[in-house]
Amino acid sequence: MQDLRIGLIQTQQFWEDKTANLNHFESHFLNHIDANSVDLVLLPEMFNTSFSMNVASIAEQMDGASLVWLKTWAKKLNCQMGGSIIISENGQYYNRFVIVSKNGIEATYDKRHLFRMANEDQHFAAGQNRVIHQMKGWSILLQVCYDLRFPVFSRNRLVDNKKEYEAVVYVANWPKKRAFIWKNLLQARAIENQAYSAGLNRVGEDGNGIEYSGDSMVVDPWGNILTTFPSHEQKFQIITLEKSVLNDIKTSFPAYLDADTL
Repeated sequence: MQDLRIGLIQTQQFWEDKTANLNHFESHFLNHIDANSVDLVLLPEMFNTSFSMNVASIAEQMDGASLVWLKTWAKKLNCQMGGSIIISENGQYYNRFVIVSKNGIEATYDKRHLFRMANEDQHFAAGQNRVIHQMKGWSILLQVCYDLRFPVFSRNRLVDNKKEYEAVVYVANWPKKRAFIWKNLLQARAIENQAYSAGLNRVGEDGNGIEYSGDSMVVDPWGNILTTFPSHEQKFQIITLEKSVLNDIKTSFPAYLDADTL
């Protein structure tokens, strides 16, 4: 295992406009990232459309243009890239977190907890599986937005006396009016699971008039906040997750060994 560099893109999104969103990512962020400077770049939930329920008109297949675009940039930057996208598959629609590299699809996770207050559960099929993505010696639990509220689903299980994962990442469209909850739960997930917790959120206003403040952040396994993004501002930042911090908490405070198995 080596230190892992994660890049977070906190940005506004354009309502159901794939071309505008992809062009915005390129001109404001991706064109300014040096190749080989980052290991994993994260984009927000439904990065190419914003959080829309108009699934029939904007969903894509797994070989669609937006994923081709994502793979192209993974190759240009020589890194992995991830974000969620509306996918149509076998007559169902999924809010799918996809990780790609220059070699193609590396991992997919279908959002388990669908946000009923926006009728997401009426338009999407819920995922059935937890997905832990392996990269550069790290095990990373993939989660999407509303999943953050459900600690049992993200519990860091004990496998052969080892933690199941070292980091959990959330890509989101999390409204400003619940920003307090967002920030506190991200910190709680890091503390209770003794793992890095990274949350990437958007800014701006969506097509339904809902405002987003961003407040993206990364928390270390001790609960220390490594970085918080300015509210309402577009920003890209690379944060290094250090293996030494994992080793420190493992040896000096291995509370995970006493975790409940229920």
